[in-house]
Amino acid sequence: MAEHTPSPSPPGSGPRVAVVTGGGSGIGAASARRLSGDGAHVVVVDADGDSAGAVAASLPGPALAVHADVSTEKGVDAYVEAALTRFGRIDLHHLNAGVLGTLAPLPDVDAADFDHVIAVNLRGVFLGLRAAFRRYREQDSGGAVVVTASISSLRGADDQVPYQTSKHGVLGLVRGAAMYGGPRGVRVNAVAPGLIPTALFASSDDASRAKSMERRGGTVPMRRVGTPEEIAGVVAFLLGDDAAYVTGEVVSADGGAFIVNTVTRGGGAGAWTPDS
Repeated sequence: MAEHTPSPSPPGSGPRVAVVTGGGSGIGAASARRLSGDGAHVVVVDADGDSAGAVAASLPGPALAVHADVSTEKGVDAYVEAALTRFGRIDLHHLNAGVLGTLAPLPDVDAADFDHVIAVNLRGVFLGLRAAFRRYREQDSGGAVVVTASISSLRGADDQVPYQTSKHGVLGLVRGAAMYGGPRGVRVNAVAPGLIPTALFASSDDASRAKSMERRGGTVPMRRVGTPEEIAGVVAFLLGDDAAYVTGEVVSADGGAFIVNTVTRGGGAGAWTPDS
């Protein structure tokens, strides 16, 4: 007997309910604004409750702010319960919450800092995916999930070991969840931003590195950094009906940084200067 495949809430059946973690600033806030503008009811989740509240209050449609730590089962349960109490269901998830962590070289990385980054960026995504699938099962519905990965999911660097380790792991979760979700009408994809100036990097422990982001953005093929709104546009596409046959994908939104070949003449970052 063929397995029952639940259908996602069809267009026109009423507003969809979207959860956005890390929604108090940066990419998450832009995603919340875009989804709300597109007609969704939005649950803004953040470890900074004041920021979540400010974003929720600014949205054009119905919204709810939830102060929660996504790295804990208690925190994830709290935002799911709050969403259900207010809106009755959850259709869409943007699992975006993340921390940068130390930029120390490998021998100097503190184990506690490594564990914290893994807890938020990787365990938090696992808990969010698990909660999403449990909710879809309870609703007997399909749905869509987008996870914020990173250019660091696809490339290596020696100054962000905890962060890139967590972001590599995120892709394993996305692909496993997409395989599980396919027969169940649940799509799971990732967006991999490149250089996007946000508070995540502005608050890093290397201020000069954060301040140099604009200049480093000039070395990618499009010669600029991106904006949170540009990433939110990709998220909205992946969560929407136009991406109904897309799952398990990692969409790079990085101004072309991923395609750069650093070992061929004229092909690599640094082969030109931003001023040129």
